Amino acid sequence: MTDQATVDRIENSVSRSQWWDVWDQFKSHKGAMAGLFFLVSITLFVVIGPWLWQVDPTKLDIRSKDIRPIYTALWNGDAKVSWSHPLGTDNLGRDIMANLMQGGRISLAVGWTAMILAVFLGTTVGVLAGYFRRLDGILMRFTDLMLALPLLPLLLVMMLLFRDSLRAALGPEQGIFVLVVVGIGITSWMQTARIVRGDILAIKEREFVLAARSIGTPSGKMITRHLLPNVLSPIMVSATLGLATAIITESALSFLGLGFPPDFATWGKILNDSVPRMVNFPERVILPGMMISLTVLSVNYIGDGLRDALDPRLRGR
Repeated sequence: MTDQATVDRIENSVSRSQWWDVWDQFKSHKGAMAGLFFLVSITLFVVIGPWLWQVDPTKLDIRSKDIRPIYTALWNGDAKVSWSHPLGTDNLGRDIMANLMQGGRISLAVGWTAMILAVFLGTTVGVLAGYFRRLDGILMRFTDLMLALPLLPLLLVMMLLFRDSLRAALGPEQGIFVLVVVGIGITSWMQTARIVRGDILAIKEREFVLAARSIGTPSGKMITRHLLPNVLSPIMVSATLGLATAIITESALSFLGLGFPPDFATWGKILNDSVPRMVNFPERVILPGMMISLTVLSVNYIGDGLRDALDPRLRGR
């Protein structure tokens, strides 16, 4: 008992030491730390911001329409500005900052949920294909078929086919949320599956896996205890890139008018509504575009930092 407790304590100490090494390497990546700072700032803006800025994003006020942001007064002294609307209002009098907060909550929620679904599907398919030789051919041919399909047209077809039925069954907001998340998730798992499969094929031939197999370790325990922990690093990197892809895809759907209902703002929907008047009010396009760009750029830099920190061959560069 004592020996087993000692072994467990040593293993936990080694595991903690490894993760501290990963964190130290990640901190040395300036782009990753900048990306983490911006991602945390944007998340706090959209999550905590509505508690501090309690303005209804759907409230219409025609008397306060077309108010310019406060910063426009710096170079345009005669601009119509208001301290009650620091980022201005749209052509219907809706507060732009409140809409950016609401749109960010929806866009980030869709991105995170779709990314988790895609990583789960990709990891499952990759592990099964890499570990079970009989399933490899079938699963990889199906993966190749999914990769050959164009992502955006397939999502548009899914939205048109299932939009009304899900809205009737789950409600306008919940139905569209589930449809967008499932649509993005089931069309973006293929890269994760291929990466995980390749690593599983290499790892299952190593000595510790062969030793575990020789003593009769069940397949389920072999996968969860010996294989999955060793492919965690590519899964994490793939997850960060998948989050960026999910946010861009959701914004593209909303920009095309196939996302959430008109009274539900997302960053893509705000961008779409601002295009007709972008000549006179360019900030209405710049603000949501900047939120999308900063979020995606931050996630990509975090993915680069995780790749360098989790890959021993790249440490120290």
